[in-house]
Amino acid sequence: MKAAVLVLGGTGEARKLAAELTRRPEVRVVSSLAGRVSAPRLPEGEVRVGGFGGPDRLALWLREEGIRAVVDATHPFAERITASAVTATTAAGVPLLVLRRPGWRQGDGDRWHWTSSLEEAAALLPGLGRRVFLTSGRQGLPAFAHLDDLWFLIRTVDPPQPPLPRRHHLLLDRGPYTPDGELALMREHRVDTLVTKDSGGTMTVAKLAAARRLGLPVVVVRRPPLPDAPMVETVEEALAWLGTDLPRHAG
Repeated sequence: MKAAVLVLGGTGEARKLAAELTRRPEVRVVSSLAGRVSAPRLPEGEVRVGGFGGPDRLALWLREEGIRAVVDATHPFAERITASAVTATTAAGVPLLVLRRPGWRQGDGDRWHWTSSLEEAAALLPGLGRRVFLTSGRQGLPAFAHLDDLWFLIRTVDPPQPPLPRRHHLLLDRGPYTPDGELALMREHRVDTLVTKDSGGTMTVAKLAAARRLGLPVVVVRRPPLPDAPMVETVEEALAWLGTDLPRHAG
């Protein structure tokens, strides 16, 4: 009987992990996507799109599907999904591993301002600049909607829902991006401040390099606290954990 693994995904790391697991004949991999992006990049193997309906239903699904291990490889800011996974796997008696890519590190020449929330980031902006490049995701845009004196270049993958800042230009785009491309974009729109979450990874890091070259202040939102669960930073470490853990839990 194959050992079934649930990968909570949506990230590049989740897709890479699923691709590696599909090459193991002894493993059945199921990837779960939240369904928040209209046209997500689908991983290899079985794919389930949409939520489970809360931790109780996820725990029931884990039992019914005979899942032997869960890897939470969601976005570092998908804290609700992570909390649900912790509760569900504890209830179902299924081991959970959290796969989180490392956060970005501030370098020489960076002018970073760390905050603990989008609301705190919004409060900082009037003292930093007037033309803001906002790259914190479409769900958090209401935190900036009251800043009528500032202009925003808002970049999201899918169209956001209101409320939005009154003065803005919306750019629908998906990474990866290049430093030269980001530099040209910031210059074109005369951006003087950047707002981002500490997402980590390479897909969107180019904006930080561009901001450094322009000498711009960058408001960076810290990641939420990690859950009480084993954690790794790379797909290779996740595969090693699964390699030792699955035989003990396979039926």
